[in-house]
Amino acid sequence: MPLRIANLALLVLFPLAWFAPLMRAGFLPIFGLNEISIVSGLQSLWESDVALALLVTFLAIFAPYMKVIGVALIQFGMLRRKTLPVLEFLGKLAMADVFLIALYLVIMKGAGHVTIETGWGLYLFTGCILASIGISHLTRKR
Repeated sequence: MPLRIANLALLVLFPLAWFAPLMRAGFLPIFGLNEISIVSGLQSLWESDVALALLVTFLAIFAPYMKVIGVALIQFGMLRRKTLPVLEFLGKLAMADVFLIALYLVIMKGAGHVTIETGWGLYLFTGCILASIGISHLTRKR
């Protein structure tokens, strides 16, 4: 039962993480810092690079959410356990998105005149992904 509750909590926490500030970025410390979330980043990507926007949308939004829903269906006996390896693969794809965000942070910090501060949303999103991986692993053991 605690695994079910934790997994269902992710259905609320993931959307919160999508709108939470991943980072604050600005040009030089003199100018104000703009908050960047997954959703605001996706909005910018859709304007400049549609292919990358599709990839990041799948990795950041669809893959983790489909995994949580799939694990919930398994936990409630509505989906066969044979699908768990596919769902775990979706979790790994979602972890790739955390890697992309970290890579962007490193690149921007090395750019020189850009100020970057990580936001609490980055930790929330990473925690949701890691919790989802752990929940599916524990679900597999049951």
